[in-house]
Amino acid sequence: MQPWLEPHERWARALDWPAADAPDIERLNAFAHARPCEAGSGQPLRFVESDQTAVPDRGYERLIFDQACVPTRLAGRGARHDFANALAWLAFPRLKARLNALHVEALADARIPGQRGRLRDRATLFDESGALVVTSDARLAKLIREFRWRELFVDHRNQWATSIRVLIVGHALLEKLCTPYKSICAQAWLLDQRVSFSLDQIDAAAAGGLDADVLASLTPLPIMGIPGWLPANEDPTFYNDPKVFRTGRRA
Repeated sequence: MQPWLEPHERWARALDWPAADAPDIERLNAFAHARPCEAGSGQPLRFVESDQTAVPDRGYERLIFDQACVPTRLAGRGARHDFANALAWLAFPRLKARLNALHVEALADARIPGQRGRLRDRATLFDESGALVVTSDARLAKLIREFRWRELFVDHRNQWATSIRVLIVGHALLEKLCTPYKSICAQAWLLDQRVSFSLDQIDAAAAGGLDADVLASLTPLPIMGIPGWLPANEDPTFYNDPKVFRTGRRA
């Protein structure tokens, strides 16, 4: 398994990701029940074929919240995307439920019915492209916030094994990583937790802390620079690419 599949590995292996284009929905629902997965409303979650579910005018997230079902395409261009979304639900059930609830809260607060607004846009960005950067090392977190990539990835390279852990949450990001390329960028939440925590502990901590302020604080992270994620980045010249490893921010 590739390192970015760490939080999803158990279910990815069982469901033959990424070789399979779509999941076995009966097995997927068995995993969701055992996990367990719940919608933002607290109801037990299930995955349903998208052509069997009409999405209401209030939208996809409202459907998940109200009916606790996730429309899932099992064929065509969107099948792999929805498969990745299902893996994210299995890996991070509490965090995904919190995201679902935030979407619905934003819908309820919208001045114009159906209006997206900043909260929904940011929640969508994290849901699609988010990553949890788990570290209790304030120095490393500061390097990320300040775009100091060479110091982060080269000078402090040996610390990645013990002091920092990156977990992919966004399902569009997970889909992109099926065919990785240098410029893939995550929207990172710097989560001040111990790297030794279990996946469930991290999921619970993230779900308990996720709010509008956190979503406003997301920072770009060029994840192909992470040591061990791409063989080419063992050469320090890999990072001499200003289009990918941009500089300039100072927090």
